[in-house]
Amino acid sequence: MAGGIGGARFLRGLRAALRADEPTASITVIGNTGDDITLFGLRVCPDLDTVMYTLGEGIDEQQGWGRAKESFAVKDELASYGAQPQWFGLGDRDIATHILRTQWLAEGVPLSEVTARLCERWRPGVRLLPMSDDKVETHVVIDDGASGGRRLIHFQEWWVRLHAQAPALEITAVGAATATPAPGVVEAIADADVVLLPPSNPIVSIGTILAVPGIRQALVATSAPVVGVSPIIGGAPVRGMADACLTARGVETSAAAVGALYGPSLIDGWLVDTVDAGAAVDGVEVRSRPLLMTDVEATADIARAALALAAEVRA
Repeated sequence: MAGGIGGARFLRGLRAALRADEPTASITVIGNTGDDITLFGLRVCPDLDTVMYTLGEGIDEQQGWGRAKESFAVKDELASYGAQPQWFGLGDRDIATHILRTQWLAEGVPLSEVTARLCERWRPGVRLLPMSDDKVETHVVIDDGASGGRRLIHFQEWWVRLHAQAPALEITAVGAATATPAPGVVEAIADADVVLLPPSNPIVSIGTILAVPGIRQALVATSAPVVGVSPIIGGAPVRGMADACLTARGVETSAAAVGALYGPSLIDGWLVDTVDAGAAVDGVEVRSRPLLMTDVEATADIARAALALAAEVRA
């Protein structure tokens, strides 16, 4: 189960480890679609695209999102017209992906099939499934200082435009309650040898995936060992603003607290960084090792440690 940058980079290391150690192994990725948004009439799926571009070697490595060698002529032209929003920039290369996705969706092609078609070009080396073919969007309730009341905004506006500086009073996955898992999602969990929760945001990435009815239940029911990798090191997120999301849910920003948020009903093992070696989660096996994904080799070693912990809890 994977969100954006953290999930994509972990997957790159996992793929490298399996290619070296278990070349017949296959990886199915259940991608978060709660970050999806419609901009200028185009349907944008940031987390699916980040996984696809990263594993397909087309990602902007410095940013961790968007296309490499990108240009922004269309963005600049839209700004010249005064078109809104201007806080979310779509690159020229990236727009091609969104045009095709929007066209196929308008023709009635489900998102899971659209994603498979896009992956035919990028060949990510994994099977990439959206969590649902239904529309699910993460929204955030904030205090609107101008009106003196509460306002519901898209997660992307809170994250990108406001940089999560406005305290989130509530984070909700709009549409999740009536959504169904995309074809193959529940089956992938049931048939897996190991299920991994990478260091993605536990609230708006993994948490949103689990909000789709049937997915959490499948994770609870699977006979496969489930191991998570902490996105928190030394009381702070490695990247991004996961602490703001955790605060909105009343969860402490710590490796132990995130492990407890998942809890023994969902995970069997929890991998934390060496600085959090004292972390304990009731009913869960906790192991520590360096977790900074500095390069593919370091990330592959983290993935191997997660798989080793899975083998340990299985035994």
